[in-house]
Amino acid sequence: MTQTISRDQLKAGLDAGTLILVDALPEAYYSRQHLPGALNLVADEVDTRAAQLLPDKNAAIVTYCSNAACPNSGQVAAKLESLGYTNVCKYPDGIQDWVEAGLPTESGAPAVR
Repeated sequence: MTQTISRDQLKAGLDAGTLILVDALPEAYYSRQHLPGALNLVADEVDTRAAQLLPDKNAAIVTYCSNAACPNSGQVAAKLESLGYTNVCKYPDGIQDWVEAGLPTESGAPAVR
C-alpha cells in the first residue's frame, strides 16, 4: 500500500527540491491548474511514459489528483510501484487542499510529451 504525505510534508519537500511531483489528472485539468513543477502522468500512460519522465526508480515521487475522493493518484502510484519505483507516496487531499490552503499553482500544458 502506498504511503501518504501531508500538505506540510509535501511543501517542505518541494521547497527543498527533494521531491518529484506527479499530477495524475488528465491533461485538460493539468493545463488549467497544477502544483508548481508537477509532471503530468495518467494511469493509462504509466507503462509507456514513466521511464522517460521518471528515470530514477529510487527518487522520491509524490502523486496527487483532485481531492481525497479521486482515485487517480493511487492508481498512478500503484502502477509506478509495480514497475519497480521504490519511494512513491501520494498526497491524498490533492490540489483542492493545496488551493484551499492558499498555496500557489501553475497553469499551462505539460512541458514534456
